[in-house]
Amino acid sequence: MKADRLLSILLLLQTRGRVPAGELAARLEVSTRTVHRDIESLSAAGVPVYAERGRHGGIALLPGFRTDVTGMTTDEARALFILAAQGAHTALGLDEALGSALRKVMAALPAPHRPAAELAGSRILVDPDKWMSGPRPAVDLDELQTAVFTDRRLRIRYRHSGETRLRTYTVDPYGLVAKAGTWYLVADRRGRPQLFRADRVGSAALTDAPVRRREGVELAAVWQQLRRQVEDRPAEVRVTARIRRDRLDLAVRILGGALTGPPRTGDGTESPDVGSPGDGWAVIELAYPVLGAVRQLLQFGDSLEVLDPPAARRVMAEAAAALTAVYAANAPSA
Repeated sequence: MKADRLLSILLLLQTRGRVPAGELAARLEVSTRTVHRDIESLSAAGVPVYAERGRHGGIALLPGFRTDVTGMTTDEARALFILAAQGAHTALGLDEALGSALRKVMAALPAPHRPAAELAGSRILVDPDKWMSGPRPAVDLDELQTAVFTDRRLRIRYRHSGETRLRTYTVDPYGLVAKAGTWYLVADRRGRPQLFRADRVGSAALTDAPVRRREGVELAAVWQQLRRQVEDRPAEVRVTARIRRDRLDLAVRILGGALTGPPRTGDGTESPDVGSPGDGWAVIELAYPVLGAVRQLLQFGDSLEVLDPPAARRVMAEAAAALTAVYAANAPSA
């Protein structure tokens, strides 16, 4: 739209000073003639803009003319430009809008705060993906966010964890939440709050019915309720294991939430430096929702031994024996 283009020209001139008409045309993806017509429109509207001819000429604003974001501090400017690194905008299709918004903010920032904002954007990077998490499946949030912003009921085809078939639900969305790089739809189903992982939504379709949220309940409150249900889920199996100290640092990163406390050295004291090499062992305590989940520890090979409970040791022994049999059966003959 022309109004958006005129505002973009104005903000670019405030940020850059004198800008050649050809550069403006390239940035805005229009012809140079269109840029000159837009400059005439700005001038007719009372904006003190002028053009200089020649090799070093260009289009500029009279000195002293600008719009300003008053009262913004250096830390506030940094916070805005670090926000651009969160990664959520890409999934929501808002990268272009974010870039445009930040250009407008940069143009309106008081001059003393611009260097701090630019430095924050180039020195702080937030990567929401975990180490060794593998590639994430593509997530289509278009229908989900449309339902959220238009307050419409949503019909989804959803696959629960551990299942292969899709189930059909009609839900009342509260909103979308991005946690550790994973998107969730927070919604009521039959009046009860429920989490739906966006990458397990096979299809989504808006209905003609308006959303039916519980009165006075907002997204933040529902999310906290559901989050507590997940985090406070009781662990059925407590496991004690020993692990070689030179593998401990890796184990802490991989096992994450399964650990119930800091590692302990062989003498029972807390290990102060989990990353130091050596031939000794450290003791770790873990909690799993089901006994079979202890198979996760097989990835550490003979660097980890489950000590207790006996049932967990049996699961590990049976899994290791089955794995040995698979490789023995397929071993090449001598």
